[in-house]
Amino acid sequence: MRRTIASVLCAAALLVAGPVLGQGASGTVVELYTSQGCSSCPPADEYLAKLAQEPGIIALALHVDYWDYIGWKDQFGNPRFTDRQRAYAHASGSTTIYTPQMIVGGVDRIEGSDPARVSGDIRRHQSADAMVVLQLMRKGGKLAIRATPVTRIDQRLMVQLVRYRAQETVAIRHGENAGLTIDYANIVTSWTRIGEWDGKGDLNMSVPVQGADPVVVILQAEGPGMIYAASVLR
Repeated sequence: MRRTIASVLCAAALLVAGPVLGQGASGTVVELYTSQGCSSCPPADEYLAKLAQEPGIIALALHVDYWDYIGWKDQFGNPRFTDRQRAYAHASGSTTIYTPQMIVGGVDRIEGSDPARVSGDIRRHQSADAMVVLQLMRKGGKLAIRATPVTRIDQRLMVQLVRYRAQETVAIRHGENAGLTIDYANIVTSWTRIGEWDGKGDLNMSVPVQGADPVVVILQAEGPGMIYAASVLR
């Protein structure tokens, strides 16, 4: 029998006994693949910082490492984020990766900085019916994750835990952006696959989390593909 979102939320309130330190807010995921060594990236970095302030949006900056050779090493760059971008390219039948690139909801790929197109894709995702209700609750050093399908899900989903730093300012001294001081927002520091879910029954997990940085949980099809649900605890 199909469950209503209201009934799911009531059940989720029982997930963690005792005082809860925080509850997650759902949102549409926007990934920006960027680099401090890319002269085309600052406008996209600025736009992502604006998106990071919008309710209902989980904006995440993944700094890649493949521009480090041109004179400036991105201190946020991570080869695992380059691998994730390559996986997206492979899933779409491409062998090319570039910066800046934005990916909305795991499926819409936008080259460069194109706020009008990104905004349209975000609105489309936000207007779609929810397929999963995802709830996060944090108590001390533990994060409780509960997901319940609202409609039928026909594939296994990756359960991913993401941590990020909300803001950093960097003075760039060399490379294509030499002389610029750039404010970066929602800088991803780790993106970890912590499990799988078949989408048939409720998902209940508890994982350790340390530090005060925000926590994001993303339920995504393999590929990587469509993001079915995401929630953030700031």
